[in-house]
Amino acid sequence: MYRLLRAPLRSVTYSRWLHLCVPLLLLALWMFINPRWPWMPLLIVIPFGFVPWVRLAEGLQARFLLTPQDGEDGESRISTAASARWAGRWRTVLWLEIRLVVSGAAMFATVWLPVVSVELIATALGHPLDADPAVPFTPPPWAAALLAPVPLAVLLVVVVLLGELITSIAHRLLGPSAAERLSALEARTEQLLERTRIARELHDSIGHALTVAVMQAGAARAAGDPEFTDRALSAIEETGRAALEDLERVLLVLRESAQPASQRPTLTEADRLLESARASGASVDAELTGPLERLPGPVTREGYRILQEALTNVLRHCGPVPVRVRVEMAKDRLELEVTNPLPDRPCVSAGGGSGLRGIRERASLLGGRADTGPHEGGWRVRARLPLERIR
Repeated sequence: MYRLLRAPLRSVTYSRWLHLCVPLLLLALWMFINPRWPWMPLLIVIPFGFVPWVRLAEGLQARFLLTPQDGEDGESRISTAASARWAGRWRTVLWLEIRLVVSGAAMFATVWLPVVSVELIATALGHPLDADPAVPFTPPPWAAALLAPVPLAVLLVVVVLLGELITSIAHRLLGPSAAERLSALEARTEQLLERTRIARELHDSIGHALTVAVMQAGAARAAGDPEFTDRALSAIEETGRAALEDLERVLLVLRESAQPASQRPTLTEADRLLESARASGASVDAELTGPLERLPGPVTREGYRILQEALTNVLRHCGPVPVRVRVEMAKDRLELEVTNPLPDRPCVSAGGGSGLRGIRERASLLGGRADTGPHEGGWRVRARLPLERIR
């Protein structure tokens, strides 16, 4: 009841009524040609239903007039794609037939009920009716005055109910097919994965740069040595410049998703990470073996990010402690290990970040495995990334 009371104030009520009136243009045109066969438009529309782009046009019209509110949240249950298969074309034919029938009922109510109201008003005012009145009986004037608003109320109910009916039918017959839903789901999944990758890129690169900058600034202030301060500022500048390059790559993906992004850092640039950690006061014992330049693109890029996050966590949580880095390219896998002792004093920065989870997710996406946790009195990050399935 509340919805019916609100119906005159809702724009969708009138847009759906307009959608119901549009097919009657075809019927009106046919009545000028041959009024003896008013059912002929039901046959005329059948061939049009098999034209692929008709489904697209009907979908656009239905989405715009039947469900305009769906445009506010960006999702709609009505497809705007052309018919790609015969099943979709048969559904379009059925939709056109049902739409004509429902539209005929709506137009009959739209014409007949207001005429009934006008005749009741005329009866209440004492005017004689025509020879063929729409009112099936002649009520007394006082009853006619009371009944005059009823046909208009009935018309409102009919328009609302038929609008709901045709919208429900549109969802079923013009809705996306199983193949279209699967394609949309895959596109949505790709979008979410891309957003997750961008979030990881920002977390790893910017988080590393800020951690190094904070460590360098704190060490320079504590040292009070101009020469050390100069080296610290140089390290901060270099790390910040690298972070800006990474940020530019991520922004490029956001601005121009249709174009490939610039090449992300790879393990051939691992020296940049190691020098940044050393400049922060950490003693880094690094051993990189194997032809890292021959690593597959996904492996070398994700390996770089795993190493970056592991070093960032060391500096953030343990400070400038000795770090042991081992990167080895074997025949069928890449092994990466970062170990460090746990300090006796409290961690430099505690908190529940998503870095370790990101390391495990990166390795899992490539079919590998990453283990993080205490090891022999210290902390170890160990990742194994397979090469066979990537090539």
